[in-house]
Amino acid sequence: MAKKRSILVVDDEDSLRTVLSSELVNEGYEVRTAPDGDDAIKEMGEASFDLVLLDIKMPRMNGFEVLKHIKEQHGKTKVVMLTGFADLKNAIESKKLGADDFVSKPYDLVDLLTTIERVLSE
Repeated sequence: MAKKRSILVVDDEDSLRTVLSSELVNEGYEVRTAPDGDDAIKEMGEASFDLVLLDIKMPRMNGFEVLKHIKEQHGKTKVVMLTGFADLKNAIESKKLGADDFVSKPYDLVDLLTTIERVLSE
């Protein structure tokens, strides 16, 4: 059997992290979560992930800063930004910084899973 793909879910909303991680586990992914950018960077130091779902708006360290760190330190890891503000500025900014894609919240689970599968297969 193929190794499970691992995903790190980084979002400061507890309920969103919980729901999203259980849905991803149901889809067969190995999932870890982090409530903020500092924890995300710590998690990335402890384990390697195929993909990071990264919220842009978080306290202390925002998603863009975490994205920069991931691209510098973990170049092979794919990143999909989660943004509650479906504004083009954030999308363009995250693409410039190296994000593989972005999904606006509230997201549609099917769309999100499709995006994850597509990004992982690129």
